[in-house]
Amino acid sequence: MGYWGRDKSASTYDMVEPMNFLYVSVVKAMDLPSKDVSGSLDPYVEVKVGNYKGVTKHFEKNQNPVWNSVFAFSKERLQSSLIEITVKDRDVSKDDFVGKVVFDVPDVPQRVPPDSPLAPQWYKLLDKKGELIKRGDIMLAVWMGTQADEAFPDAWHSDAHNVSEQSLSTTRSKVYFSPKLYYLRVHVFAAQDLVPADKSRPPTDAIVRVEVCNQGRTTRPSQMKSVNPEWNEELMYVAWEPFDELIVVSVEDNNVTIGRVFIPLRNVKLTETSKMPDAQWFALQKPAAAEDQIEMKKDKFASRVLLRLSIDSGYHVLDESAHFSSDLQPAANQLRKPSVGILEVGILSARNLQAMKAKDGKLTDAYCVAKYGNKWVRTRTLLDNLHPVWNEQYTWEVYDSCTVITIGVFDNCHISGGDAKDQRIGKVRIRLSTLETDRVYTHAYPLLVLTPSGLKKNGELHLAVRFTCTAWANMVAQYGKPLLPKMHFVQPIHIKHVDLLRHQAINIVAGKLARAEPPLRNEIVEYMLDVDYHVFSLRRSKANFHRIMALVSQIQYIYTWFEGVCHWKNPVTSILVHMLFLILVCYPELILPTIFLYFFAIGLWNFRVRPTGPHHMDARLSQADNAHPDELDEEFDTFPTTKVTDVVKMRYDRMRTIAGRVQSVSADLATQAERVLSVLSWRDPRATAIFIVFSLIWAVLLYVVPFQIVALLVGLYILRHPKLRYKLPPVPVNFFKRLPSRSDSLL
Repeated sequence: MGYWGRDKSASTYDMVEPMNFLYVSVVKAMDLPSKDVSGSLDPYVEVKVGNYKGVTKHFEKNQNPVWNSVFAFSKERLQSSLIEITVKDRDVSKDDFVGKVVFDVPDVPQRVPPDSPLAPQWYKLLDKKGELIKRGDIMLAVWMGTQADEAFPDAWHSDAHNVSEQSLSTTRSKVYFSPKLYYLRVHVFAAQDLVPADKSRPPTDAIVRVEVCNQGRTTRPSQMKSVNPEWNEELMYVAWEPFDELIVVSVEDNNVTIGRVFIPLRNVKLTETSKMPDAQWFALQKPAAAEDQIEMKKDKFASRVLLRLSIDSGYHVLDESAHFSSDLQPAANQLRKPSVGILEVGILSARNLQAMKAKDGKLTDAYCVAKYGNKWVRTRTLLDNLHPVWNEQYTWEVYDSCTVITIGVFDNCHISGGDAKDQRIGKVRIRLSTLETDRVYTHAYPLLVLTPSGLKKNGELHLAVRFTCTAWANMVAQYGKPLLPKMHFVQPIHIKHVDLLRHQAINIVAGKLARAEPPLRNEIVEYMLDVDYHVFSLRRSKANFHRIMALVSQIQYIYTWFEGVCHWKNPVTSILVHMLFLILVCYPELILPTIFLYFFAIGLWNFRVRPTGPHHMDARLSQADNAHPDELDEEFDTFPTTKVTDVVKMRYDRMRTIAGRVQSVSADLATQAERVLSVLSWRDPRATAIFIVFSLIWAVLLYVVPFQIVALLVGLYILRHPKLRYKLPPVPVNFFKRLPSRSDSLL
């Protein structure tokens, strides 16, 4: 229940404009008359409304076919007041007429969910003259509905009347779910009684290779050159339900496999805490012919390997970047927290799309994909349209408000078959924490795509977004809790594994969704999950640098303001600051209340200029509007590079120049830090002696003189009038810059 006492979990489909459709459900037929001389019948149904015609699949030699097909005709495009439902017999030369049923559109009943589905009824077939035929009945249901109807996603649509039956499924709206992912931890300890391929010498470079599906890792070579090597190394993988895969553990020496064991993944224990299961010995089998295996069975002792296997369900497997993730819940159901709200997204329309198929003489076959948590939704494809109107609404449960939903727009390139990749039109990210609760945000978001030729705006996407909170106390309490589950902090994953595991998780999700029907293809999943986010990009580096400089500029603004106060550029402000300083010195217990009251006042003042809508992709912040063509070409280059030597050399020289600047900045930071450490190190004996004597004097002075007087004198000295200042740097700065660093020890 919501905090106003009403149920907020029910979606009312109220954020999109209703679109009326004429639905025709063709269920089945019975006792159809045969038209061939042989007495057989290959029936199918043709549903025709004006110039729009939909056809069911045909059945060979079946007089009682079952179709269960639904046809949806847009009401605003109806060109006739008659609905003709004709049963025909598929023939080689010309299809034969079997019978028909005719309805008047004005007489069709209206159905609005949550009304129950309309019950289909039996209708007698008529001949071409409109008279009843002796045999043949067909079960139909005809009604007027909207896009909220449960028959809408799987229905044949009149705007896709030219699409073949094989490609029709790629135009329908669907909901997908990502597989449930876990981290698999394999700790390789040691092996015993290995039998090398060359029995005249012990293993010299023994390694262990562990493979799970397409994920393969190897340990470092053992330092022990014997038949009982040790590794003590941990490898990590991504596993997924229902755990049907095998763990293949191979012991190799000089690229020759000397032992192997197959472990079913479903036999590995699931753990929710940091307590690891006990290690186990696994017998190794020789990967050789049958006679060698018989000889192995005759051996008294077999080779074996010591492993500790665990499936960690206390982690959240990251398939998105942690900076804009849509799900932060652990894999274990019992560790998951209850939901805090409902997210409703209405995908309304797009405007001014670019003609992605202009070379083929067509426009754009656009569809949208939205991803939040493990739920993906795909709208229907609207063919040959630069201003598509979807008006589809979807709902997600929200478990953490500090998450991001991603909506992408694509051009469907599989309408005519083929293996072409769907083209990117653009995407939008919306952070839920920036949304006010129970407010509908209706905005147009620019669809920006970065290409090797530069930044392109492919149109605008109109969305309606509403976040409804169902548990205010839990949502507010989340702001004091870590983003990721507890296991990420109790037993953190090594940094060398993070990017690799994320890449594997993306491959697993893409592989699973690509096998759905219709498939959500690899290029879609990779674009939505930002598979190349970790790849070096000079443009992104510049963008991050400017983000840092924007933060530094705020500090610089405060410093400039304080410097203006000290130099009495505005005498009134300087006098007020002096008065405030004197009050705080006399009453130090007011310092912290004054600071927090100041924060409160600034927050109230900024409330007037708060953002009125969600943020979207910022081309200027991304440094995409003025990126150099060669920088973009480098960003879209493959890894490893495929460019010619001269281009690689030029980019390497440019990288050296940038790295030189970074090196200079890091050297300056290291120098300042070493000067701080050298104050008491006696590396400069005179400087250290001066500092410790000065420290002793200050210790005695601060003990004798009240602290308020010292603070008053120091503050008045800092805020002194410009006539009492010198242009030379102050004594403490001069002393600090004379301290030694280790830069003179560098080669």
